[in-house]
Amino acid sequence: MKLNIRYLGRQPYEPVFEAMKAFSGQRDEQTVDELWFVEHDPVFTLGQAGKPEHVLAPGDIPVVKVDRGGQVTYHGPGQLVVYLLLDVRRSGSGPRKVVSAIENAIIKVLSGYGINACARPDAPGVYIEGAKIAALGLRFRQMKSYHGLSFNLDMDLEPFARINPCGYEGLQVTQLRDFHEPVQWDEVSDCLLECLMGELGYNEAQTVKDEVFFNQVHAT
Repeated sequence: MKLNIRYLGRQPYEPVFEAMKAFSGQRDEQTVDELWFVEHDPVFTLGQAGKPEHVLAPGDIPVVKVDRGGQVTYHGPGQLVVYLLLDVRRSGSGPRKVVSAIENAIIKVLSGYGINACARPDAPGVYIEGAKIAALGLRFRQMKSYHGLSFNLDMDLEPFARINPCGYEGLQVTQLRDFHEPVQWDEVSDCLLECLMGELGYNEAQTVKDEVFFNQVHAT
């Protein structure tokens, strides 16, 4: 299966969110699946069933209500975010299998750095000794996914103390830098792409540089 890859650089959250919804709403049976790699300006996002009381003290960081699953999380500089715009029927998969594939891919990346990590059946994401290093939140519409994962690489973790991460009071959050230095963003991105392709069943990928697309994101 083919996969298009877009590297969006650092972007504010809401234009990318709107672009995801537009892409998913306009795609058809021939549309190639895509992964978007991006880093966001500071933002808290609150999932579809998210409870506002889990946002404790946002301060100067905006809170955006979104249509993914899950509760509240934080995105900011130094975090790798990957949005998965997939037609999951192509692989004969389903939501649970996609979530497990993403978790397994992140676990494999961490294993390559000599770090033991695991998933939890009661709380999607990836954990190291009980602390969360990667969060997942997806939306499936007519078996087409958008939203995705956030992987803490080398960032200021303080904003996580302003929320109950993913709706869990007292949940500890960690990052790759705490276990491996230096953190090479491109290296981690490349490794994660390879692992996601393997877990999701893709065997061909191409990087897409589309100026029209970038202009649409900035104009949204």
